[in-house]
This record gives sequence, structure tokens and C-alpha cells, in this order.
Amino acid sequence: MPAITVHPEGWKPAKGYANGMVAEGRVLFVGGQIGWTADQVFESHDFIGQMTQALKNIRDVVEAAGGQVSDITRLTWYVTDKREYVARQAEVGAAYRDVMGYHFPAMTMVVVAGLVEDEAKIEIEATAVLP
Repeated sequence: MPAITVHPEGWKPAKGYANGMVAEGRVLFVGGQIGWTADQVFESHDFIGQMTQALKNIRDVVEAAGGQVSDITRLTWYVTDKREYVARQAEVGAAYRDVMGYHFPAMTMVVVAGLVEDEAKIEIEATAVLP
């Protein structure tokens, strides 16, 4: 059964995320991914570049487990600069769609003072339900 978006009747549409997801299968928990490559090198020092790489890292882990982007049911984003995230919404959306397509799981955004890797501007963790 593919993941199904849950949207309560009468609620305004969610923009870029789902309020809930229902799925059956094997659950994959993807640890927080930051914007470095498989070699643990930051090729980008820019928020959008790091966000894109973090999403690619999540996609790679999900695919390595036998899943695909559409199996992702939840993303939790940790960002160090809320103003930059808000100011670059158009770029965030375009970069997200480049990696994730038009799949929008349940999401949470948390602003944090810092991440363990000093150079990291964003960390994203994921949950996927694999068939």
C-alpha cells in the first residue's frame, strides 16, 4: 500500500507538506543528514546547496533500503537560520522538487542554535515506510 496523505475535512490546504501520512510496511528511520557528500565533504557552504545535498543523502539511504522517495512519510528539518530559510522560499521549493519531486510528506521545521558539524546550516531526518 503506498503512503496516503491525510488531510482533515475543512482544513486549509497544506503548502509543501502533509498534515499526516498513513502507510503499511517496513519502517526505515533515516538519521539526520547534513549537506555533505558521501565522503563527508561540504561542497557547498550555501543553505540551498546544503539542503539539496541533505535531501539527496536521504534519498540515497531510502533507495539503499529498497525504497523510493514516495515511501518517505516524515521529514524533520533543523535549520540554523530561520531568516535565510524564509527569504529563500522560492529556491527552497525548486531545490526540494528537484530532489523529491512533488512528494510532500508530513514535515516539521525546527530552528536550532547550531548543529554538531559547525559548517552545517541544515540537518534533515526522515522516516520512510517501505513496501
